[in-house]
Amino acid sequence: MLTVSPHQPRKSLEWSVLVTYIYLGLGTVIMFGPVLWLLTSSFKSPAELVKFPPRFLPYRQETVMVPGHDAPLPLFEVEIGGEVKRLAQTRRVGIQAHMIDPANPEGERILVNINARTPIESISFNLDNYVQGIKSFNFWRYLRNSVIVTVVATIITLIINSMAAFALSKYKFRGRDAIFLLFIATLMVPLPVILVPIFMVITQIGWNNSLWGVIIPGAATPTGVFLLRQYMVTIPDELLDAARIDGSSEWRIYLQIILPLARPALAVLTIFSVVWRWNDFLWPLIVLSRTEMFTLQVGLNSFQGELNVQWHLILAMTVLTILPVTVVFGFLQKYISTGIATTGLK
Repeated sequence: MLTVSPHQPRKSLEWSVLVTYIYLGLGTVIMFGPVLWLLTSSFKSPAELVKFPPRFLPYRQETVMVPGHDAPLPLFEVEIGGEVKRLAQTRRVGIQAHMIDPANPEGERILVNINARTPIESISFNLDNYVQGIKSFNFWRYLRNSVIVTVVATIITLIINSMAAFALSKYKFRGRDAIFLLFIATLMVPLPVILVPIFMVITQIGWNNSLWGVIIPGAATPTGVFLLRQYMVTIPDELLDAARIDGSSEWRIYLQIILPLARPALAVLTIFSVVWRWNDFLWPLIVLSRTEMFTLQVGLNSFQGELNVQWHLILAMTVLTILPVTVVFGFLQKYISTGIATTGLK
């Protein structure tokens, strides 16, 4: 006869909890590790960024002002006669560094091999990259253009997609399912295939170098129609029938019944639209050629030249560009699980 120890289920439960926490912790590191690396790297100097092996935290070499020198001098630790001293480097000639004692700048100059010195460094979250990046290009103009494109495009997307979803979910007419399948089928069309035709249409309308040329082409998205339609299917038809009996028009039903009940799905689509439009780079790059019309993503491209890439400025400005999306996500993230979990359920 087999007997089961009362402690066996508890041990099995403890192991499952431990594995779960390890799995979740590993997933957190994989998801947020690059973001934290981006944040800390945005404070690093150009020399620190290319240093190998790379370091997670930003370090900067300590300096000291010495009488007789206009600029601060870098500090190093040098072992002389078995004693470690803090010396300042005045200049470097080949593999020899000319060092002086900051406490006795009039003393003798000390020649040290560059491989025999250790730089004195400390963790420094310096904002020089952010200040220089904002001054290096028209940050506030690009920020305004990105905000206009994102806000206006998101509003238009919500209006058009919700109206299409309302018609495809609550009206019965011939060809409704075929139209819906056609919407879904457009997801299989690669973006490069439609870039040229859309650009030709925009050119004929005269929307080149206009923010409308960036906003309008992507106003109706099949993903948004699918998401809202599947959510609106779950709204009982009896509510609409009761409203029609009370004399409500179709517009009133749409505005006062459908939209309030579809708020979780609209919040999810808002987050998607904000992320899509804020991070869009290829289409604005094609449509916009005047500098004053650039969005932030296109403006960041100015830090990349043919022979030099200013990575420290790109990283700092990238951190600033992801802040608005993070704020929007923080306000609306509670609707994501509700909107997606209830989509398509009866």
